[in-house]
Amino acid sequence: MKLDKTLKKTPVVVGVAILCCVLWGSAFPMIKLGYAGFQIPQDDPASQILFAGCRFTLAGVLAWIFGSAAARRPLLPCKHSWGRIAVLSLFQTILQYLFFYIGLANCTGVKSSVINGCGAFVCILVSALVFRMEKLTAAKLVGCLLGAVGIVIVNLGGSFGGGFSLIGEGFIVLSVIAYAFSTVLIKRFSADDEPVMLSSLQFVLGGLVMAVCGACFGGRLPVITTGGVFILLYLGFLSAAAYSLWSLLLKYNPVSKVAIFSFMTPICGVVLSALFLGEMQQAFSINALAALILVSGGIYIVNIDGRKKNDS
Repeated sequence: MKLDKTLKKTPVVVGVAILCCVLWGSAFPMIKLGYAGFQIPQDDPASQILFAGCRFTLAGVLAWIFGSAAARRPLLPCKHSWGRIAVLSLFQTILQYLFFYIGLANCTGVKSSVINGCGAFVCILVSALVFRMEKLTAAKLVGCLLGAVGIVIVNLGGSFGGGFSLIGEGFIVLSVIAYAFSTVLIKRFSADDEPVMLSSLQFVLGGLVMAVCGACFGGRLPVITTGGVFILLYLGFLSAAAYSLWSLLLKYNPVSKVAIFSFMTPICGVVLSALFLGEMQQAFSINALAALILVSGGIYIVNIDGRKKNDS
């Protein structure tokens, strides 16, 4: 009961939500630093997939432990849950991060952060047009349009950066689409199953599949260093912690009250990429700032629209 009251307080919601966004945003530069720490080449997708598999297996185990501790009982699946876990794992971990890890190796952290920030818009389109779970309002269309324009701007040539490539920016876009489908699926599946259980176990399943596939295709971690291992542990922790905290906020608060802070993720990703990867010129270029404003503004408009409907 005490946790219930604490997590409903506005200052707590603001602080925890922003912490989640900082954690998610930090993944962009940390993955690139992880590649450098393990000396994984840019043109070695098998090793990149192996690295991702190790991260998500660890994240799933940690998320299951956190979730079980919060629920004060082991989060065990029923027989019918395994099919949902497998489907969710395909979209939320295997496809999303297969494209994301390879794409990020061939795209800057700044560009990846902004493109990935458009996931909220793709979720809306998938939910409304594919699964028919909500209506596509004028505000949502405006928000999606702003996000699409932001993607176009961030991929313009010139000083910002190298145009558009399929295995770079293209794979990040495909990752966002897989994420959108996984978000709608977990919303549908969680009507009958515990969402933290679903997500943690799909992380474990997806992580193991990626690790095995990466190893079978010749993937390896060429150099094991203390710094590389620390980064891998941090990436596993951030996925488990951010998802668990975000799930708790959603459990005790209206979705709109929490979701409005999601616009912070691409901002955090851009700033942290600039700081840790030295991408200052790109992060603070006119293209990057304009794209960030459009993406963040679009997310804000979409969430304000949802908040007004929930309050009415």
